[in-house]
Amino acid sequence: MLLLHVEEKDHWLISHWSLTYRVGWEQLLKASVFASTDYIQLEVLADNDIIPIKNKDEIMDLEEKGSICIRGLSKMLKVPVMMTFHNQTGVVVVSVAMANDEFSKADYEKFNKSMSQYLNSIELSMYR
Repeated sequence: MLLLHVEEKDHWLISHWSLTYRVGWEQLLKASVFASTDYIQLEVLADNDIIPIKNKDEIMDLEEKGSICIRGLSKMLKVPVMMTFHNQTGVVVVSVAMANDEFSKADYEKFNKSMSQYLNSIELSMYR
């Protein structure tokens, strides 16, 4: 994924990313399933409605919507993260809590180094 920009808003770093290729709903679901294993207190939203999920495999059964969002406390990043995939657009919005030194300000270069490998692995999961 390519970081387009990052900004600070209400103690969150809000970033916009561009996928290498536009993808369909099935690929977004695959990415959500893959990423879900990293979250504590995972919540899944489709078009901003919370979807009750008992296990990650249920994500693949979600009806197609305009967006899917996964959020919770990232085990790897050690901060709350919210990742929203927009269907058919190639745009991903990632919000990261400004809760530690690594994510203390909207520095494009530092944020890109912190997040790009993590998000690239999520993007690659779309093609499995």
